[in-house]
Amino acid sequence: MPDVPFDSGQNQSQSDTLSNANSETVCIDANRIYDSCGAKDCLSDLTLLFTEENQNLVNSACSVRICNATVITATVDVEPVAFHRGFYAIDMVFYFDVSCEIYTSTGTIPTTVNGLAVYGKRVVLYGSEGCTKTFTSDSETVCEELNNSCNSCTYQSNLPRASVQISNPMALSAKLNEHGRCRQIPCGNIPQCVAAHFGGELVQPGPRWISATIGIFTITQLERSVQLMIPSYDFCVPRKECAARTDDPCEVFSKIEFPTDSFFPPTVGECDRESTPFECSCQE
Repeated sequence: MPDVPFDSGQNQSQSDTLSNANSETVCIDANRIYDSCGAKDCLSDLTLLFTEENQNLVNSACSVRICNATVITATVDVEPVAFHRGFYAIDMVFYFDVSCEIYTSTGTIPTTVNGLAVYGKRVVLYGSEGCTKTFTSDSETVCEELNNSCNSCTYQSNLPRASVQISNPMALSAKLNEHGRCRQIPCGNIPQCVAAHFGGELVQPGPRWISATIGIFTITQLERSVQLMIPSYDFCVPRKECAARTDDPCEVFSKIEFPTDSFFPPTVGECDRESTPFECSCQE
């Protein structure tokens, strides 16, 4: 079904406005990014935490194979850097759900278990300074503690906002360990929602434990709410009518393109051209 404008008069007015390039200067409140950075991290030998039932399976395992890794959640904290005005340290902790197949003996059917991997990192970015407090009509009333320091900006509510974007992790490898010492993870520091994700209480590794290696891509940025003046041409009027839902499965199937690539796989040269330019920096 082609796009059908539901108000041709408004669409014509919008087109005429854009073509004439007559703009009006307006002021908007937007989040400006003051600093950002990207990272490609190969996280090697991350100790996995399991529930007591799954940890017993790990203790009797003879080999392991990694299957998949996903991001459960992450915590992000911002604090000023001492003696570097305008710079802030961003502490990030990522919680991963790592799925592995455990083999208890040769030739047996593997058992799939899911464990928790935790990784933390810190970056320092420039976020500028601001000695003001912001109050809005839709925010709750919060009273801050009295600070007696003099001649300094101590408004913690004016910290820049940090955001972190992370790609879907790449599950690279898993290793079964039974000698040496693993990295202990305080279970008390794990958020309640993360512990509930595995359906039981997580325990420390036993005589055998699994360490996983995963790869991630992240973008970290610091931003502040600022007022910007921009040219405005017109309001964003929808240019098509909402399509009605159909229950005819054949009509839905008719809109799917023929999967040519499934019948004619790409050659080696085509795969090289479509490969990612990044290379994993993990070293054994």
